[in-house]
Amino acid sequence: MPVPAVGAYTRGSRSVVERTKMTTTRRDLLAGALTAAGAAVTPTLSEATPANHDHDHDHGGEHQAVPSDPALRAKALESVLVAKGLVDRAALDVVVDTYQHQIGPRNGARVIARAWVDPAYKLRLLSNATAAIAELGFGGEQGESMVVVENTPRVHNLIVCTLCSCYPWPVLGLPPVWYKSAAYRARAVIDPRSVLKEFGLELAPDVEVRVWDSTAEVRYLVLPERPAGTGKLSEGQLAALVSRDAMVGVSRVTPAPAGA
Repeated sequence: MPVPAVGAYTRGSRSVVERTKMTTTRRDLLAGALTAAGAAVTPTLSEATPANHDHDHDHGGEHQAVPSDPALRAKALESVLVAKGLVDRAALDVVVDTYQHQIGPRNGARVIARAWVDPAYKLRLLSNATAAIAELGFGGEQGESMVVVENTPRVHNLIVCTLCSCYPWPVLGLPPVWYKSAAYRARAVIDPRSVLKEFGLELAPDVEVRVWDSTAEVRYLVLPERPAGTGKLSEGQLAALVSRDAMVGVSRVTPAPAGA
């Protein structure tokens, strides 16, 4: 059985400091790459901030000329690849749509539901998650090496990536914005109980919280506790109860209201 990563925050904070030292040069280079890619991409930069966004800063101040680093890197890379004819922008849109709407957390929910109704499958899932998940037809890039950790009445697991946003795409789709934020990545390790409370999940003092630091090599998935009163539900009905947040560990699975 794997054990939680030790010293995750120290490793992650050091990486943040190192990246900060390179920020100005890197942004200049990426901005140049974006400009060189062609004017066709320029209109899309306004999408970095929605038109109805509520600004909380002084409009008399200087505005940022380019989007944030992650958005800039993505746009620069996309622009260069499209300009060189290596990728098609429409094809990229299809990939993003697939992970956001067709895959999403539904695959992971099916894995969880199967584990709840099939004890033998649950054992395989906890001992060799990659192979067990593949039994249901899920796997591939960003999910080559999976580990599933089980919540119990005495243990609650929380998933984070302290260095970037490593995430099990084949079973959860694309990571949500909050998962990639610096605040979540740091605070989930330093004070996980407070983070969970902000998500609306307050654990009893006697419940141990284990934080698992995902990496490029290993991606984690939480097996939530099956909620009480669901003994008569089918596997499909159980899967419908499982949310993405429960499989990351920031919430619990709750039964559907009576009559729903």
